Amino acid sequence: MSILERIDGDLKVAMKSSDKVSVSTLRMVKASLKNLEIEKGELSDDDVIGVLSTLAKQRRESIAEFDKGGRRDLADQERGELAVILSYLPEQLSEEELADLVREAVRETGATSLKDMGRVMQSLMPRLKGRADGRLVSQKVKELLSTG
Repeated sequence: MSILERIDGDLKVAMKSSDKVSVSTLRMVKASLKNLEIEKGELSDDDVIGVLSTLAKQRRESIAEFDKGGRRDLADQERGELAVILSYLPEQLSEEELADLVREAVRETGATSLKDMGRVMQSLMPRLKGRADGRLVSQKVKELLSTG
């Protein structure tokens, strides 16, 4: 079953059970996917993962801003949406797994300093699609290149 089919099925279940957070989140996801489908035509699972990753990133950024602004209610709402979105993404990598992949990419690209960060990120991000937050990956690459 494709991710898109799973989203459709889960939306129906959420509507029947009156799960307002899931219904609104899945409708928003479907709208974003429909916009991409209009642009590109038929969507692959990679396209769907890309959209879900973008939406998850937006939610994480919103949570940070709402927490900073003292808006706990809005931050909690975003956390609920993020949980729904993350349930469709591949399992997130652990810190150790991510560090191992970063070290491997640094070796493969021959990176030695922060100047090479772009090359490392370019090599690494396609392998991590949907499995790690880009900001966290960037932070790990910086740590490794600045110490090594």
